[in-house]
Amino acid sequence: MSNKRSQIREYIRKTRNNLSKSQQGIAAQQLNMNFTQHLKDKKTTKKEHIAIYLTNDGELDTSLLIKSLWDLNHYIYLPIIHPFNGANLLFQRYEKNSPMRANHYGILEPKLNCTQICPLPMLDYLLMPLVAFDEQGNRLGMGGGFYDRTLARLHDQHWQKPQLIGLAHECQKVDELPIESWDVPLKTIITPDKTYCW
Repeated sequence: MSNKRSQIREYIRKTRNNLSKSQQGIAAQQLNMNFTQHLKDKKTTKKEHIAIYLTNDGELDTSLLIKSLWDLNHYIYLPIIHPFNGANLLFQRYEKNSPMRANHYGILEPKLNCTQICPLPMLDYLLMPLVAFDEQGNRLGMGGGFYDRTLARLHDQHWQKPQLIGLAHECQKVDELPIESWDVPLKTIITPDKTYCW
């Protein structure tokens, strides 16, 4: 099964990296409209606590969405690799002037500041990257398992928050993914073209 997952991962990563700069730009605009509309549909007036990621390896560009969410005065958080348990993620407040550093994958993350960490159950939304997704809401990540391990404890408790939302290009959708017992399925995936709900 791991070989099949690796093959899908390699194929989809190549596919999304072949998207042109223009296609990525249009996709970022559509994502921005789709998620901000998702928030409007919830008819909430409170400022949401939203964890998101900085784009890497051809992922759906989140920079425009982050700017829009800042403009709407929502609280934004980025994942950082746990400094004492490198298998899990923490979510730290991200502002325009946040000091940043590259982690050992070369991905920018805020410099650790324990006063700016948001406990997972306090987040309203967790917008997650993914490599591929299928018709049932299963998610295939990069293979590091960071999100699955981070969410495993909450998954056992049938949590209500945060709402997990996968972000992906439409070309990352496949008919069916081979899944493992530790995979955390998603109830919502937003692409530039549509919002999938299960």
